[in-house]
Amino acid sequence: MNEKGRARKKAGGFPLLLAIIVIFGIFGAIVFSVSQKISREMSESAIQNLSESLDLIQSTIEAILQSEAEFQKTIAKEIGRASDPEAYIRTCERNDFVAKMSFILSGHTEGVSNNGERFTEEGIDFSAGGTVAGLPVSQSYVNHMGTWSYTMKCPVERNGQSIGTLYIEYVYDYIDQSLPDGFYNKQASLYIMDSKSQRFVLKPKGMGMRSAGHLNLTDFYRANSIQEADIKAEVEDCLLNGRNVLFYHDIRQVDALNYMWAVNGGTIFLVGYVPVEAIQQEGRTVNHNIATVVISLLAAFSLCIVVYYLNWRQQDKVRQEREAERRLHAQQLSEALRAAQIASESKTTFLSNMSHDIRTPMNAVLGFTTLLARDAEDPAKVREYTKKITASGQHLLSLINDVLDVSKIESGKVVLNPERFALNDVISSVDAIIQPMAKAKGQEFHQEMTGLRHEYLVGDETRINQILINLLSNAVKYTPEGGKIWLRIIGLGQRSSQYEHICIEVEDTGYGMTPEYLETIFDAFTRAENSTTNKVQGTGLGMAITKSIVELMGGTIEVTSQVDKGSLFRVELELRILEETADRQFWEQRGISCILAVGGDTESRENILALMGNTGVRVDTAATAKEAHNTENCQLALLDWETGGMPEARALRAVLPEGVLLLLLAEYDAEGLEEALRLGSIDTLTKPFFASALRVKIQELQKSEPQSPEKGYTLDGMRFLAAEDNEINAEILTELLELEGAACEIAENGLLALERFRSSEKGEFDAILMDVQMPVMNGHEAARAIRALDREEAGGIPIIAMTANAFAEDEKAALDAGMDAHVPKPLDIEALKKVIRQLKQRKEGLDQI
Repeated sequence: MNEKGRARKKAGGFPLLLAIIVIFGIFGAIVFSVSQKISREMSESAIQNLSESLDLIQSTIEAILQSEAEFQKTIAKEIGRASDPEAYIRTCERNDFVAKMSFILSGHTEGVSNNGERFTEEGIDFSAGGTVAGLPVSQSYVNHMGTWSYTMKCPVERNGQSIGTLYIEYVYDYIDQSLPDGFYNKQASLYIMDSKSQRFVLKPKGMGMRSAGHLNLTDFYRANSIQEADIKAEVEDCLLNGRNVLFYHDIRQVDALNYMWAVNGGTIFLVGYVPVEAIQQEGRTVNHNIATVVISLLAAFSLCIVVYYLNWRQQDKVRQEREAERRLHAQQLSEALRAAQIASESKTTFLSNMSHDIRTPMNAVLGFTTLLARDAEDPAKVREYTKKITASGQHLLSLINDVLDVSKIESGKVVLNPERFALNDVISSVDAIIQPMAKAKGQEFHQEMTGLRHEYLVGDETRINQILINLLSNAVKYTPEGGKIWLRIIGLGQRSSQYEHICIEVEDTGYGMTPEYLETIFDAFTRAENSTTNKVQGTGLGMAITKSIVELMGGTIEVTSQVDKGSLFRVELELRILEETADRQFWEQRGISCILAVGGDTESRENILALMGNTGVRVDTAATAKEAHNTENCQLALLDWETGGMPEARALRAVLPEGVLLLLLAEYDAEGLEEALRLGSIDTLTKPFFASALRVKIQELQKSEPQSPEKGYTLDGMRFLAAEDNEINAEILTELLELEGAACEIAENGLLALERFRSSEKGEFDAILMDVQMPVMNGHEAARAIRALDREEAGGIPIIAMTANAFAEDEKAALDAGMDAHVPKPLDIEALKKVIRQLKQRKEGLDQI
């Protein structure tokens, strides 16, 4: 009985199980059918969305083309109304979508462009016959900036008659800015293709997974293995008739829906593909949700669903973290790419600017050399030309030094060379460079000095000179004709009795700078860019170098500026004071114990008193000639020309004893000086006043300037051995030494110099001049080898490095190699004489001067 009951239960349980299986089977079939239907509908909807997206892009591009055509028609009307169409074109500026405007008069084949170049239709292909709003549009091409472009032409009429044709070049990059940033989660690929050439002219941002687009339709076929003849035939028909086409084809082993969409009647096409997976993604999502609902109805799988959900959450978190990491990595790569692009652009700008700046003095050198050969028989012109060649060569050398300075500054290897110098020498050398530049532009260059107590200081004179020239040359460049420039040297309150605290101010009435540019003015390769100042060429290094040098000296630099009003640079430095003890003897030898200073303001007269304070000369001051007393006791008088002028010069000359020299303190090229000089015993002294400048003027007038030890030293009778591999440099060196009465024997490399010295007689050579970079054996190796020779003179003969390697570390390397001194190229014969004198005195046991 029990067995039968169990059998009946089993028999009853089987149909139930079968029914459950059938029900779940039917339910599953229904779910599957519904999911397939949903997938098909979603795919059809996705394809419809794709068509709508492409229609939207098509409409956007056509709207852009229509707006460009309307813009061109408007410009054509404006040109038709212009009295001078070509002049009108030249004033037009390029913008985001217009690369170039050109105009050709009727009956002409050549016209003008707004970039100043001549223009012809040659090279622009309108044969495709495409039009935009009735205007012919050309085949796409790569313009002079390397950007894909196209040109539309429009007739220009005046009073119903055609006077010419307007051509405007548009860039595809502007179209890119107006397109959506991808679709189908940026899985869709999109190119814009020129129908005539079948070249891909644009890959809009965010479109496709490739890092670089295809080149043309053939490349697109080849890269995506589209070889079917029927597909190609359909595409050709699409191109021919300007219609749209969709077709399925695997792209890189991924099933995809490909498309070609005509724009502007088929002059250009949208070409690309969308992975089918992306199209069906929404359908699969719906099916997945349905399956989740079905599974959720089964209580037996509830726990599994919970576990699955928790696991999905964890995976989604990991995915988000990975996605965030990927985005961060992509952002870092993008920033690195941008930095590389900026560096590349900076390098290109720098090379362009340096090409211009180097060619300018080089042109002067070559030009004056030609004139020198022509006028070799005219001593006056020879002196003038050689002076200008020297100035241009020095300018060229300063440009090269700028480039090298930047390299050294960036590597942290800039080293200061503090030495004794007179502030007057710095101001005079700067004035000699800046005055002609300012005069050429009709500018006024004023120099002022107040509150300075000492003019003999210790510092790097070359670097201070570099700071002043950088600031002043910029002031000249960026100040219009007729403007004013001021250089002020101001003595500030001393923080220490051993240091002079000075302020250098450079002010101009130039174009000024915007607040935005002021934030980057001290960055390398930067210049203010606007419609006026972009005509000025420059390396963009001056301010960066200046700031680095100022900070290396422990100083500060700041700038204030207003657009169209001018700029003011302010540099503060503290320089060690050097007491000048030889001045008293100079004034005593010339019998000058009293000087009369007349005119100027109180501050300028006090400045003269301060600077003459250590000379032992009494300075009497007076505001006017009438107030001057005890003139019979003065051996020299100074008159400020700006406040006195000719009447005051006559009055002062009248009260001064006969023969007493009257010096007129005047600015460069001051008016009326010629008449005053005819009064007798009168000369000029350039402002600002310096005691050292007064001393030089007295030496010039008395024709009794005692030679300095350096200038009085001679090389007459000396014999040099020079290692120099460059024939021109060797010839110049030989000629310069012969002018000084010295003989020179040239060795072409270090090894030959070594062998020549080894075989020389004792005392045959007085010194060895050693180039560093030479073939076979360089200068360092040669110097070490000479010092190691087994002969008496090897350790004592002076070896002087004479090389273009002019930095402090180069000098140290030369000394480490056994050389005695270092003289940089280009060779300064006076510097060489000074070095030889110092070495000779050192050898004789005297103190180095």
